[in-house]
Amino acid sequence: MRGSGPLERAGLALLLMAAGAGARPRPAAPGDQPRSNVVLVACDSLDGRLTFFPGNQTVDLPSINFMKRHGTVFLNAYTNSPICCPSRAAMWSGLFTHLTESWNNFKGLDPGYVTWMDLMEKHGYHAQKFGKLDFTSGHHSVSNRVEAWTRDVDFLLRQEGRPMVKLTGHRKHVRVMEADWRNTDKAVNWIKEEAVNLTQPFILYLGLNLPHPYPSPYAGENFGSSTFLTSPYWLEKVNYEAIKIPKWSSLSEMHPVDYYSSYTKNCTGEFTKEEVRNIRAFYYAMCAETDAMLGEIISALRDTGLLGETIIIFTADHGELAMEHRQFYKMSMYEGSSHVPLLVMGPGVREQQQIPNVVSLVDIYPTMLDIARIPVPQNLSGYSLIPLLRAKAESKASRPSWALSEFHGCNVNASVYMLRTGKWKYIVYSDGSSVPPQLFDLTADPDELTNVAITFPVIVHSLDKILRSIVNYPKVSSSVQEYNKQQFISWKQSLGHNYSSVIANLRWHQDWLKDQKKYENAIDKWL
Repeated sequence: MRGSGPLERAGLALLLMAAGAGARPRPAAPGDQPRSNVVLVACDSLDGRLTFFPGNQTVDLPSINFMKRHGTVFLNAYTNSPICCPSRAAMWSGLFTHLTESWNNFKGLDPGYVTWMDLMEKHGYHAQKFGKLDFTSGHHSVSNRVEAWTRDVDFLLRQEGRPMVKLTGHRKHVRVMEADWRNTDKAVNWIKEEAVNLTQPFILYLGLNLPHPYPSPYAGENFGSSTFLTSPYWLEKVNYEAIKIPKWSSLSEMHPVDYYSSYTKNCTGEFTKEEVRNIRAFYYAMCAETDAMLGEIISALRDTGLLGETIIIFTADHGELAMEHRQFYKMSMYEGSSHVPLLVMGPGVREQQQIPNVVSLVDIYPTMLDIARIPVPQNLSGYSLIPLLRAKAESKASRPSWALSEFHGCNVNASVYMLRTGKWKYIVYSDGSSVPPQLFDLTADPDELTNVAITFPVIVHSLDKILRSIVNYPKVSSSVQEYNKQQFISWKQSLGHNYSSVIANLRWHQDWLKDQKKYENAIDKWL
């Protein structure tokens, strides 16, 4: 990143951008050719490895395959923070998480932050959005934020119910995730009734909840558990024979942060191979339903004659572990959690192209501005994908060869930083010394089962030097620890005498109530 200043200056720089202040050079636009329409479909929790071989053998995803045939797929696209709000804050701001200070699902961008969509609208685009946004502060449950604030407390409490699967409906039951389908319908109707009549280019955003697991049930033994829910219709799209049962380390051999994550996600108990296979199959079926919603958007653009003049981008905020490394959900730098889908098709985009370059979601912001022919400000963390999409010679020279992801939220008891470059994935925790780092050779070990950090100290030193040139991670980790403590103190004081009752009945209540005084004392000691 070049010229990375504090977030306050970032907002000002974006506002000045209209006059071209501090703008990066941008590829010349061809003549007076009209600007393309843009559609961004962003889903939640889709493992990017499902969009290319061999992951694409597990489930039928015809819309994604259509985009691959008629456009480009990125083989190494990453989230900048593997959890909903911080990831989306990075995508909508173009800034790394340590710059947005989106430390958890409760803390994102300020409501008035200038996003790429705001700038496109200011520069003549008609802007329309439907569905899940989740990039501003103040959302998600009290449990979610308290679990993040208290991650440094010396206790270990299960924060989730055991992951489970549920089959619903019949073999013709298509619309399982009704809220997503309603938003898809709204987007389709808008394309057919309004977009088709516009005299200006448009930017359309559709945010989907799928294939994020469903939070259910709300009572009983599995209170707070996540349910992988689908119908027989979607389950038939899954190739059970191709489902890979992940290898697990024994609990005693797990990295200490992985053990904390697995325990708080209620995954340290026994799981049969059939249970694991079903969780993965149901998750893939939910991905198939997501793909069908993308297909509805593509069909609407084709039916209205807009497909040829519209750039379509499909991505996700993060992936889903689906029981890899003895975990579900995300909040991890392992591939299932951090690797996201990124496909682009439309005018000027090469067809049937696979791009191996490492990219990340902060690249969406400058890419949108590039498409709209708006000068790209220097202070962004990301770089436009347009040179890569159009196979320009200067694309390799102008962008870094690494991607950064970081995580500071719940279910992980240390700030985590991941540098992805070449065949290497380097993961470092907290201050870099109190928790052992991890190094994976993704070419030799794509399943990330063997930490080779001790074997390759020179590589570790080199990658750590690059990481520290991007972010002073010990300082950031310390800032997050102080933020968590101050937020918890403020929350505790706001509850007054109700504090003991409220904290005892959050998602961790089943463990908490076994020894309430012990856990309250642990928090007092931390404070």
